[in-house]
Amino acid sequence: MDIRHDETIRELRPQAPQHVWPDDSLARVPYWVYRDEANYQREVERLFCGATWNFVCVEADIPNKGDYRTNHVGAMPVIVVRGPDGEINCFENRCAHRGALIAFDDGGNVQNNFKCIYHAWSYDLAGNLRGIAFEHGINGPDGVMRGGMPKDFSRDQFSPRKLRTTTLGGLVFATLSPDTPPIEDYIGSDVLGRLKRVLNRPIRVMGRFVQPLPNNWKLYVENVKDTYHASLLHTFLTTFRITRLTQGGGVLVSPDGGSHSSYTIAIPEGTNATAYKDQQIRTDQDGRFALADPSVLDSVEEFGDHIQLQILSVFPSFVLQQIYNCLAVRQVVPRGPDKMDLVWTYFGFDDDTPEMNRRRLKQQNLVGPAGFVSMEDGCVGGFVQRGTAAADDKVSVVEMGGSTAESQATRATEASVRGFWKAYRRHMGY
Repeated sequence: MDIRHDETIRELRPQAPQHVWPDDSLARVPYWVYRDEANYQREVERLFCGATWNFVCVEADIPNKGDYRTNHVGAMPVIVVRGPDGEINCFENRCAHRGALIAFDDGGNVQNNFKCIYHAWSYDLAGNLRGIAFEHGINGPDGVMRGGMPKDFSRDQFSPRKLRTTTLGGLVFATLSPDTPPIEDYIGSDVLGRLKRVLNRPIRVMGRFVQPLPNNWKLYVENVKDTYHASLLHTFLTTFRITRLTQGGGVLVSPDGGSHSSYTIAIPEGTNATAYKDQQIRTDQDGRFALADPSVLDSVEEFGDHIQLQILSVFPSFVLQQIYNCLAVRQVVPRGPDKMDLVWTYFGFDDDTPEMNRRRLKQQNLVGPAGFVSMEDGCVGGFVQRGTAAADDKVSVVEMGGSTAESQATRATEASVRGFWKAYRRHMGY
């Protein structure tokens, strides 16, 4: 073969385009960021394995020694376990031998160690390799030991990756990076106050499920931070006045953009009461919709501030919701450039009365894959994923309420969406 001719052919082949951010505005987001495989792999490394805090479980999941939950930090499977002295450990759910999962169940209890089902290598509650089946070989017919690991093999050098953990309000977060700041600084004081507003006493898990979604993980995070869409997309919210842009409220954005809290205050709409009807926005304008059982919206003032809806997020993938008395944690788990899992954990408090417990159970019908409020959220991300299939060189317009990412005393804004991209670009180096 003529090597020079082959090199000429390679030079003439079209090169893959190098994606760049179109300009320096937070209000323009390129669509390739939801589709590009190389960008997704960069996210796994720089976001989820970088200097970020990732939600892994609630403390109520692991009250006793040996109690554990399995979860993911980005693409990495992890085990979160209560240690013998009450400490919380988190380590990669990967056997150091051949890479099999160490734990298969969603959760459970182990007394002293985890044992890989493949070759029975075992790990203590801190993730240290402690045992290897037939480590020293086995007796042959002549009584001589044969096989086994080399004599200079050091278990200490072969353990799954370990993550730092921290707790906040009954939540457990983990990070792989030594550079991740304390969780309180990471979230920011304003949003931290709104998180502690809800998580103000010991919680009790009421149920959980996993919802697969056909879209890039960032589209769901954007949707959560998008205070502008809630009372436009969700007819139930506007019809029963759970949240409307004409009610009181606003959005708080942390200085780095990564965390946010949006909220609706139950106050009269005043002169704005007919705004949705006047603009012919999709909602129940003629009073045709009613509930066969109105008690699903029977709520009580719980936090002393008349906030009837609050959605809060922590970069990159944690969400805390309060809709009336329905409380839940949502975790966004990426599964590739075009799919994700949404992990829901419903909770109440240890001191809930039987009446409050029933109220929370009934109001859990508001959210989830078939929730009265949120079933639309499971669709719109897929609509965007499909709609942008041939638009890698185009951008979305995120300019409602300006082009910056500061807190605002209105929800008719995309400030918190821009905040996400502010944090994203910093971590990703764009």
